[in-house]
Amino acid sequence: MVTLLDTLSSGPERPRHPEKAKRPDAPIPRKPDWIRVKAPGSPVYRETVGVVREHGLVTVCEEAGCPNIGECWSKRHATFMIMGDTCTRACAFCNVRTGLPEALDASEPVRVGDAVATLGLAHVVVTSVDRDDLDDGGARHFADTIAAIRRASPGTTIEVLTPDFLRKDGALEIVVEARPDVFNHNLETVPSLYLTVRPGARYFHSIRLLQRVKEIDPAMFTKSGIMVGLGESRNEVLQLMDDLRSADVDFLTIGQYLQPSRKHHPIDRFVTPDEFKSYETVAYAKGFLLAASSPLTRSSYHAGEDFERLRAARQARPST
Repeated sequence: MVTLLDTLSSGPERPRHPEKAKRPDAPIPRKPDWIRVKAPGSPVYRETVGVVREHGLVTVCEEAGCPNIGECWSKRHATFMIMGDTCTRACAFCNVRTGLPEALDASEPVRVGDAVATLGLAHVVVTSVDRDDLDDGGARHFADTIAAIRRASPGTTIEVLTPDFLRKDGALEIVVEARPDVFNHNLETVPSLYLTVRPGARYFHSIRLLQRVKEIDPAMFTKSGIMVGLGESRNEVLQLMDDLRSADVDFLTIGQYLQPSRKHHPIDRFVTPDEFKSYETVAYAKGFLLAASSPLTRSSYHAGEDFERLRAARQARPST
């Protein structure tokens, strides 16, 4: 469980999630055996920690409390979270700090590029907090970061996991024109749960965002992900798959929602590995080039290996 109070180096304690402070506690059920992970601590893991700290960077792996951090960082696979550690949204599932962010750090893109080169990454995932306070939602900062990685590590393929850029006209185009190899934007959950789980977002805006990427650059890979165990039905998940395919999305990830604290949205149930496998089978039948569906699947989990599989799947598919 993650506590709701953090001690900040620059000041007194403040709530990590002030909007959740008065919510009633929701019990956190015991995890089933298939969700157990080993504690991190390998030498390579510690090296990755050192690189992240040395470059003064934030990672979603730490901020979101990802269960796969031990495995990924032991392979030097850190997912960088740009534009600070404070989000302007207040999603009920998310452990990233909520509040008013600080100004953008113009040196951050170069530091991300240097860290990618130092780690020797073949593939990197860059995500961000929501920055509704910025005119472009942070799109130019994404583009600058992509450019900095290209300069520092030309052979690295780049995947971005962006916010929805809601009411930020022209922002999406800035990111797509920077030419990431994969454009990822997560739906997170089915539309019936948006009001309680993702209240600041709009489901069909997110679908349209992904569709627009393909309109601008049909060759760019698109990707989206959801969590299950939030209270959705199977039929709702299948409809969501159809919605993503209508937007020509290439890659779908599905993972188990894990409740960060008693103040977050409660876990409705733990979806079994067999159910995850069934979702993956259906996703392929619906036409996705790639599907990853398991309890521990996350957007950037095995992202490098999945990118290679994604390229191979496109090459193997007959042209129409």
